Amino acid sequence: MTNRSGIFDNIDKTVLFLFLLMTGIGWVNIFSAEYSAPGGQILDLSASYGKQMIWIGTAMLAAAAILIIDVRFFTNFAWVIYVLTILALVAVLIWGTEINATKAWFRVGGLAIQPSEFAKYGVAMALASFIGSKRIRKTTNMHRARAFLIILLPAVLVLLQKDVGTTLVFASFVLVLFREGFVGRLTLFFLGLAIFLFILTLMVNEFIIIGSLAIISIITGTIMRKKHAFVAQLTILFLLTSAYVLTVDYAFENVLQSHHKARIEVLVYGDADLQGAGYNLHQSKIAIGSGGLTGKGFLQGTQTQFNFIPEQSTDFIFCTIGEEWGFAGSFVVIGLFSVLLLRLITLAERQKSTFSRIIGYSTISVLFTHFAINIGMTIGLVPVIGIPLPLISYGGSSLWALTLLLFTFLKLDTRRMDMN
Repeated sequence: MTNRSGIFDNIDKTVLFLFLLMTGIGWVNIFSAEYSAPGGQILDLSASYGKQMIWIGTAMLAAAAILIIDVRFFTNFAWVIYVLTILALVAVLIWGTEINATKAWFRVGGLAIQPSEFAKYGVAMALASFIGSKRIRKTTNMHRARAFLIILLPAVLVLLQKDVGTTLVFASFVLVLFREGFVGRLTLFFLGLAIFLFILTLMVNEFIIIGSLAIISIITGTIMRKKHAFVAQLTILFLLTSAYVLTVDYAFENVLQSHHKARIEVLVYGDADLQGAGYNLHQSKIAIGSGGLTGKGFLQGTQTQFNFIPEQSTDFIFCTIGEEWGFAGSFVVIGLFSVLLLRLITLAERQKSTFSRIIGYSTISVLFTHFAINIGMTIGLVPVIGIPLPLISYGGSSLWALTLLLFTFLKLDTRRMDMN
């Protein structure tokens, strides 16, 4: 069931190099974030950097195992992998360990495993198997509903764990559906409009927004008055958006949990509650801004070394990069992510197999969403929702899951000429 000949020769060297380089950069910054005194042992398993060495080593073993497995394993067992990840999400709700008010981990010795990270891999496999099926000759509404259900089921289970950040990452699979023609541009437009109106309503009185929408609708309707169907659709859109705007305040006050509301208020109103919900963001900006052009140097960051920023080795690892390596180091890290994403898009577009292409775009979507949200929340562009920076942040589950996605795609790419 294996086909070893030419595997390591055919693997994309650019992606492999970037993977190794970025995990190395991640470990160095995790070490700095956790460093407390001279003489610390690199393999100190009581520290995050010691545990991360184990995670990196085992991820390398997992990557090697994937590269020697026959590609038929992934196509034949895609649904099995999906079902196993769903069962794991159910099991963690019953037997899982609660950390920071989120019941999302299994404790294995001194390590914590987060099934929701692996569920992203399961969703990618199931979508690839379903959409790549030769039985789908033409996309129908039933096909779209099933594809969304594949994404929605694990997302709901993760939401029950009270892990809103990871739940939002599952929305990134909509980009995969868009690429495959399951979602149109209109859907993406309405999704963006809903997010924009939600944020705007928190900043501006809802009746001012509705009045502005009414003026825009009247002007547009007057210009297009001869197109009666368009005017009717415009009227319906105005009524729907107005109703949505009126429900935002209710949803904000009665649906979101208090810490979620506090984080959104910090984003909208700036430096609010600096001793509470706004503390992390405020300290994050200080750390990144103090790095200047070239940074303070390795192990020289005051915000980092004196532990002013909570969760710095995980959600706020970019602060360490910004403070100790400055704008130059931050630019390099962002550049590496950009090159990796562009290279993966190139590889995905050259696939002959729909299955392989979907795995590629699933990897791209998850990677980009984590990257954009994590860096965005450290500089105040998005709310602090607690998701890691891929390949850089401390965390075995995140590293393993992304390794599975990335190297499954690389394996499929090595056999792209054999897959239809």
